[in-house]
Amino acid sequence: MKTLRTILAALFLLLTLATAAATTDLFARSNLVAWCIVPFDAKKRGPEERAAMLERLGVKMFAYDYRAEHIPTFDAEVEALQRHHVRLVAWWFPTELNAEAKNILSVLQRHNLRGVQLWVMGGGEPTKNAEEQQRRVISEADRLRPIAEAAGKIGCVVALYNHGNWFGEPENQIAIIEKLHSAGVTNVGIVYNLHHGHEHLPRFAELLARMKPYLLALNLNGMFQDGEKTGRKIVPIGQGELDLELLSVIRDSGWRG
Repeated sequence: MKTLRTILAALFLLLTLATAAATTDLFARSNLVAWCIVPFDAKKRGPEERAAMLERLGVKMFAYDYRAEHIPTFDAEVEALQRHHVRLVAWWFPTELNAEAKNILSVLQRHNLRGVQLWVMGGGEPTKNAEEQQRRVISEADRLRPIAEAAGKIGCVVALYNHGNWFGEPENQIAIIEKLHSAGVTNVGIVYNLHHGHEHLPRFAELLARMKPYLLALNLNGMFQDGEKTGRKIVPIGQGELDLELLSVIRDSGWRG
């Protein structure tokens, strides 16, 4: 039981748009998704053990974060989740439509998994002027468009994942999404991670309001002021000094998960 409690405390619990209904409480267990439990599992569980653990814990939705060693077991992962009645909500995805990305898409299509969110990262140093900013937005939209179009063909969506740098700024993600939308590519949104957003804390409410029309998932994390700079980047929810304030902002935003 101690091991299970430790793993549960380490889960990144995400609120997702995937199954939320108007009557669902935002922070209800039925609206939570387990994330990052594949590469950081001390016991190195395989697909069957992992799905069985989620079922025992009562976590009904799962976002799949893999490493190269897990590629041969993609199909086994999906099949184990189905056996244990755990819904695959999201899949960590390559930054370009390469062979690995096409393999993931083929797995999703083979198992008829529609509506899955493909979480895509980016990078880049801050832009220096308006012209460079415009070029960056265009180039990132061009990079993401093939992924979004391929995802759309099998009924899936793309979520831009904030992992720091230029691409991790919500304003830049929104600019990319609006550029894609203007080109007719509308299956693109945002997954926002609190643990990658410590620098956003002073304006979190403002950013949440701006992201809200595009927000597909929100990663909850225990938060401290300057937490990343003081070695408290990743903390279980409920142990951060700012958690009550941030959870209240999320609750009062009108976003329902």
